[in-house]
Amino acid sequence: MFAVIKTGGKQYKVSENDIIVVEKLDGEAGGSVSFGEVLMHGTDGDVKVGAPLVDGASVTGEVIEQRKGNKVLVFKKKRRQNYRRKRGHRQLETVVRITGIKG
Repeated sequence: MFAVIKTGGKQYKVSENDIIVVEKLDGEAGGSVSFGEVLMHGTDGDVKVGAPLVDGASVTGEVIEQRKGNKVLVFKKKRRQNYRRKRGHRQLETVVRITGIKG
């Protein structure tokens, strides 16, 4: 069984015991999290597609850890003007293991 969920402005295709990295969610490591925005779910032969969401479907997961992602460098330069700026950014993210799909 699989599901397509929406969180953090992105869509993820998940099944049970998958580990996904999403935008930061509230919750401590070891806690539970629920995804209510299920866009599609089913098995290979029987697939239900929502318009836009599937009614009564939900996906639950367990928070494994809260962490920062890899550093993204932003470099600005204007030639011949002696203008250079270098900044780094590390996005906060949550690692989640999918524990159940209901629908």
